[in-house]
Amino acid sequence: MSALAIVLIVIAVLVAIALVVAALGRGRQRKLEDRRQIATEHREEATSRRLAADRESAAADEQAARARREAAEAEERSRVAERERETASAHAEHATEVDPDADPGTGERPR
Repeated sequence: MSALAIVLIVIAVLVAIALVVAALGRGRQRKLEDRRQIATEHREEATSRRLAADRESAAADEQAARARREAAEAEERSRVAERERETASAHAEHATEVDPDADPGTGERPR
């Protein structure tokens, strides 16, 4: 073999090795880019779910506040009703006291 043939073979081998290394590098870059894309999608999904959870939490807080407000209103109505009963009872007692026709034992008027 001549020196020229050996040089050409060595150059061809070096070019082949360079092509293989370049192809492997591109494959690694493609895999890294795929992983980056997957990570980005996961982050977007996490953000979306976090926002949905925040909305649900706010809605639950609002519903709980509304329930507390309604319970307070119901309690106030109950107090008002009790005061009205007491006032009605006091008026009935006073009517019995001032009515000359009422039976002192029962507080009822004769029919």
